[in-house]
Amino acid sequence: MKRIALEVNHLSYTFPDGTVALKDISFSVREGEKVMIIGPNGAGKSTLLLNFNGLLRGKGKVKIFGKPVTRENLKKIRSQVGLVFQNPEDQLFMPKVMDDVAFGLFGRGFKREEIEGRVRKVLKELGLESVAGKSIHQLSLGEKRKVSLATVLVLEPDILVLDEPTSGLDPGCRRWLINYLQKSDRTMVAATHDLDFAWEVGETMIIMERGEIVARGGREEILGNKDLLESHGLEVPVLYLLERLSPRSG
Repeated sequence: MKRIALEVNHLSYTFPDGTVALKDISFSVREGEKVMIIGPNGAGKSTLLLNFNGLLRGKGKVKIFGKPVTRENLKKIRSQVGLVFQNPEDQLFMPKVMDDVAFGLFGRGFKREEIEGRVRKVLKELGLESVAGKSIHQLSLGEKRKVSLATVLVLEPDILVLDEPTSGLDPGCRRWLINYLQKSDRTMVAATHDLDFAWEVGETMIIMERGEIVARGGREEILGNKDLLESHGLEVPVLYLLERLSPRSG
């Protein structure tokens, strides 16, 4: 039986201006599970993700492998939960790629040789060796997205959290990301508007609307339900329709 990696119990969050972003959210994610959180703009998806590692703290409980996200546990929690922001500019701030990727390792007790080894490994894994010495502003959006991912993966988190990971990517970068995430066995939670991405990468779907979970289920159960999706401002993924129309071999 796989462990519960992420557990959210009756989580609510209200912004300082009184806007209610999350209302009594409860769900869990098992180790190795890939969960896609979908829904219209303003559904509360990004706000939910920020509660996973304590960047926001709502009412209710969030647990990572059984440990509550509290001030006392934040250092450990943030080593376990790797959050990749939607906008790379919110994640990258060092002058050069290699510096940005290495930054999170300093102050964690690693020796310089280990830091250098981890950085080289993740740059090679993501195909970023050729831009290691470049300034961030010299990179394309796709390259910045890869570097943002590298800054998280270098910490070897147990849970990868992605906010709109395909937003603005060209087809080649998008396909690379999908292929990479499909091969990963890491526990994953992604908030996305890209339902074709959700279809290819995810196994469990959660629909959010107006700060609430309105549906949860397997990939086909949710993304193949035209009436359900349309009632929440979503459409059936093109890839799902194509698979249904394609003659099955054998």
